Amino acid sequence: MKDLFEEKVLKVLAHIPIGCVATYGQIAQLIGYPRHARQVGKVLATSKKAVAYPCHRVVTSTGRLAPDWEEQGTLLWAEGVECKSNGCVDLKKYKWKAEETQL
Repeated sequence: MKDLFEEKVLKVLAHIPIGCVATYGQIAQLIGYPRHARQVGKVLATSKKAVAYPCHRVVTSTGRLAPDWEEQGTLLWAEGVECKSNGCVDLKKYKWKAEETQL
């Protein structure tokens, strides 16, 4: 089950386009596990496979970046995603519209 969950998370992660972000909860919803946002975060933090995926494009439901990952903001900025003055990504502007993507 754990491996299947991880594979589903990584599959969705691979589809997040440059210049967009997704939330942990959005990914959980897309893979059929609503209310499992924390488990999505755990996969991204612990999976050895996740380093090959654009993990920097995942933020909290408020647009907050990962607290112990200073490079995340730099990586997003390089892709055209800007943070507001409070350090959060503007989800109204940059949140991935997954329903427009065929997974």
